[in-house]
Amino acid sequence: MHDIPVPCEALGPPVLVAANGALRRVGVEIEFLGLSARIAAEAVVRHLGGDLEAEDPHAFRIRSTRLGSMSIETDLRYVHPRRYPSLGLRLGDRAADWLGAMVSSFVPRELITDPISIARLPEVDEIVAILRAAGARGCGAVLLDSLGLHFNIDPPRLDAETITAYLKAFLLLGEGFRRDIARGDSRLALVLPPDYPRTYIRHVLAPDYWPDLATLSDDYLAANPTRKRALDLLPLLAHLDEERVRSVLPREKIGPRPVFHYRLPQAHLSDPNWSIMPDWARWLTVERLASDPDRLSAMGRAALS
Repeated sequence: MHDIPVPCEALGPPVLVAANGALRRVGVEIEFLGLSARIAAEAVVRHLGGDLEAEDPHAFRIRSTRLGSMSIETDLRYVHPRRYPSLGLRLGDRAADWLGAMVSSFVPRELITDPISIARLPEVDEIVAILRAAGARGCGAVLLDSLGLHFNIDPPRLDAETITAYLKAFLLLGEGFRRDIARGDSRLALVLPPDYPRTYIRHVLAPDYWPDLATLSDDYLAANPTRKRALDLLPLLAHLDEERVRSVLPREKIGPRPVFHYRLPQAHLSDPNWSIMPDWARWLTVERLASDPDRLSAMGRAALS
């Protein structure tokens, strides 16, 4: 229903400047296996400079490299007890260190960049090359989950109309993205974030669906009470009204921030030719469609027919 090809040449350029006149920024998260957070962080500092700070044995902050500041950590809250003191099972430092070592073969490490100018995004591939040379690996999936490549993208504006337009555009294009990212591999397809409920997709694509922020949030939370969506709006909605989001998801791991959290792509550090840029190019088709109201409306009507 919502798998409709859109030739890029048919659309205008993406909106790369925010309402305040500044060039929009994007943060990047890349998950990988094959080396510890410490070794990965040391490799980045060795090549890019910067100051390395250890938060715990499995989480490191790297400040002031020539590509900005970033973090590298094991993607499991239980191995960072000082950061998450309210977890039901809170381990001591030694137990958390031991657990991090035990799960390292199947729990990813995650590189998290600070927001950088969209114009500098191709330079993140240099970090990918550094990690790969140090021993990072990955083929898109680990056990029953994706090895993620996530983008945290500044919206051009934070009003309900802009957010709704991006959501509509993503729902129209998402099925094609899924096929491209899965590469014809059923295992890679299986571990992608679950799709939105079909009734919700039809509800949002309705021509007259242009809600206010409260209605947009309530509708989204009712249909998607989970972070596991390809375009995860929970961080953005929590930034706008955290109390509303927490009333539905009091314990979900949500970092309120004014970004579109695009979490569908997968990371393939074992592939020497893999780059983050093809997945960014897919996102730009969402940008272009969201900023073209006539085409967005026409495609929405076609999807519902």
